[in-house]
Amino acid sequence: MWRGGNPHAQAGPANLRTRPRTGPGAGPVLLPIDEFDLMSVSVMDSHLRVKAGIVALAVCMGLVAMPVSGQTSGAAASMASAGHVDAALEDILDDAESLLPLRVVLAARQGRIVAERGYRGHTASAATNIKSASKPVVSALVGIAIDKGVLEGTEQLVAPLLARDLPADPDPRMRRLTIGHLLSMQAGLGSTSGPQYGPWVTSRNWVRAALARPFEDEPGGRMIYSTGSTHLLSAILTRQTGRSMLQLARDWLGALDGFEITAWTRDPQGLSLGGNEMAMSPRSLLAFGELYRNGGMTPSGERLVSREWIEASWQPRTESPWTGDGHGYGWFSTELAGEQVRYGWGFGGQMLYVVPRLDRGHDFGQPRFCGAKRPSW
Repeated sequence: MWRGGNPHAQAGPANLRTRPRTGPGAGPVLLPIDEFDLMSVSVMDSHLRVKAGIVALAVCMGLVAMPVSGQTSGAAASMASAGHVDAALEDILDDAESLLPLRVVLAARQGRIVAERGYRGHTASAATNIKSASKPVVSALVGIAIDKGVLEGTEQLVAPLLARDLPADPDPRMRRLTIGHLLSMQAGLGSTSGPQYGPWVTSRNWVRAALARPFEDEPGGRMIYSTGSTHLLSAILTRQTGRSMLQLARDWLGALDGFEITAWTRDPQGLSLGGNEMAMSPRSLLAFGELYRNGGMTPSGERLVSREWIEASWQPRTESPWTGDGHGYGWFSTELAGEQVRYGWGFGGQMLYVVPRLDRGHDFGQPRFCGAKRPSW
């Protein structure tokens, strides 16, 4: 049940390259692209959103035929050579065109794209502004860093890693803040998202501003959604490695076929904005979901993310105050149509679904990426 405002409501102007735009709710956009926002099935504050969620869910939950050879042509739809949709799904995709905010629907089954349609000139292959649906990518980079020994683990304390940016007289609770708390949104610090997003990204130092937020709960307490938490992870990884998050992603995830981050907004100190403003195509995000479906292995058999980290990331550690869904390390979890689902969720409802039980013969599930642009209201 919907119980409040959208925590992902982080307005970002398009076509800015070098600095944040000031003003209420404004965020920095380094990327010369339009916002790409997806319709959430859990945001039930309008009839249009409910209808779009039903369409997205029908695609994401596997209303597809077993893949066969064939390809359709035309500007409105493109199908992978290995994929084919049945008449029921074709009708759903046709009907979805009446949803004016909808831009892209993309579905995969057993590692193969079986449905792909862009509406009103949009395509699944073009890089676009991925908002908080990029937070699972940040989580993956943290997990890789732990496996590589760059970080000690999720219980590692944050304060020593960011000592030079701590407030002059920090709250004693700061000494108990861990990497895991940042990942699960249980830092206890006041949020930098929602109405605080504009003031945060117009500050001179985003790391210091995030650390200066007053504590509203104990570390490890209730979920307080905050992009500042994932940005602190970006700062930690950059300082521990001497490399930007964009460089780390290209290095540590570069072997994943089809995955590419073309640009990533940076803060005034040059740090990649952790968990937001990532230029990536829907196909690229789907490729990332495929990595998790395969237990951290690429199709060629190279391990990029440990199976243990994926399991730890999917374990619910708190719950969303808006939806009641579980939240782990960058991933939400819920039940849809009787299926256990893990998903990434971004501004306006960006959704990347992984449905474990539908992956016959595998321990990990099928990713589904379904999209619609956020309505203007």
